[in-house]
Amino acid sequence: MEFEYRRRINYYETDKMGIVHHSNYIRFLEEARTYWMDELEMSMSELEKEGITIPTLEVDCKYKNPVTEGDVIIIRHKITEFNGVRMLVKYNVTEEKTGKTVIEAYTRHCFTNKELRPINLKKHNLKYYNAFEKYLVKE
Repeated sequence: MEFEYRRRINYYETDKMGIVHHSNYIRFLEEARTYWMDELEMSMSELEKEGITIPTLEVDCKYKNPVTEGDVIIIRHKITEFNGVRMLVKYNVTEEKTGKTVIEAYTRHCFTNKELRPINLKKHNLKYYNAFEKYLVKE
């Protein structure tokens, strides 16, 4: 299942050229993931109370078209790999009015305990494992 998150670009997120600074897209992706997990009733704070963290291991981002202050972007994301220990989330970000692709990206994550040691979510918390697996989209 693909999830969607809409976001308006703020002036402070732009650079001297008036376009979104490239570093902000990584924040936007995390914002979308956090929103999505809240919607699934698996907030990051809830996971942390259960002793689970989800650090980012890798980010890949291809910039296609710029956006500026006031534009609205739509971040569509889905889990394309999940085995209980690691997860890959793919993103397609478009500008709302034009439909043009702004970025294509992915983030790779692992599940860890509070000491940042990898855990198998299936063994650690079956409820969360089943929730993530339910939204896996095989490509």
